[in-house]
Amino acid sequence: MNLKKLDEILDAEPGYRKKQVWHFVFQKLINDWDEATSLPSGLRDKLKEEVSLEISSEILGEGGARKALIKFEDSLAIETVLMQHKEDRNTVCVSSQVGCSLGCTFCATGKMGLTRSLTSWEIIEQVLFFSKLLKEKGQKVTNIVYMGMGEPMLNYEAVIESIKFLNKKETLNLGARRFSVSTVGVVDGINRLAEEDLDINLAISLHATTDQQRGKMMPINEQWNIKKLLTSIDRYIEKKNRRVMIEYVLIKGENDTEADAGRLVKLLKGKLCFVNLIIYNKTQDYDPPEQFQIDKFRKVLDDGGLSATQRYGFGNKIEAACGQLAINKNGA
Repeated sequence: MNLKKLDEILDAEPGYRKKQVWHFVFQKLINDWDEATSLPSGLRDKLKEEVSLEISSEILGEGGARKALIKFEDSLAIETVLMQHKEDRNTVCVSSQVGCSLGCTFCATGKMGLTRSLTSWEIIEQVLFFSKLLKEKGQKVTNIVYMGMGEPMLNYEAVIESIKFLNKKETLNLGARRFSVSTVGVVDGINRLAEEDLDINLAISLHATTDQQRGKMMPINEQWNIKKLLTSIDRYIEKKNRRVMIEYVLIKGENDTEADAGRLVKLLKGKLCFVNLIIYNKTQDYDPPEQFQIDKFRKVLDDGGLSATQRYGFGNKIEAACGQLAINKNGA
């Protein structure tokens, strides 16, 4: 589906027409332009001819997680994931780039390298795909997290444009606090987000407690080390007065000791944040820690007064969990 082309066609129409069309596409979730009954027949015919409502995709499912491979008009593809929680909470994990340039050693996407960034319309299309899927069950998308393929802060404009679009009443009408943007530590992007007039949730991929340790796993640490990263987090909290999620993936023998946990407490104590512990999802080079080691790590955080949760491993069986999204150059 070419949302960009649709937008361009509507630019030639009266101003109110665009709102009408977005209502049909994103709230009514139509599959045929003939369903857009309030549009003039001439416009419907033009849209039927020039803008297909079909989204090119393949889907895999596993309990509460469903992964989709979405192909764009240039034949490139990304993976996106729907996570279905209890109480009708449906979270779409969107990708912002085809691949990633940052090369984190524990992430399958990082091994792909970067092909290109997505447009805001290509990000929006991922959400629209799952919105249509959920309609069949009488449900809706409730949350969107920018935690899929790519680094959102390196595609900042498209990410923010997509959030503002999906925030509109005539589209998904999702409040800003329903969006979460995750970054591996692009300080410039964090500082820009602090100035946005949107209360978006911020998540930081920390994953280590010393620069030596973090630099080994995350090359970006050479440009923005832990001290610079924490300074930007403090600035964000000062501006927004919102809790920041600190993501910490536990990897056996790399960052999972009680000493690591103790340093994490010292780094974050007193900050308006909480830790989201992620048990490493197997790709190739590392292993997840044993449960007893996880329990020890968690106890140090609890004893240190650091708020922590453990992320449920959605999508492991279909390689849709954190750090597992990857495709080859043929989109497979």
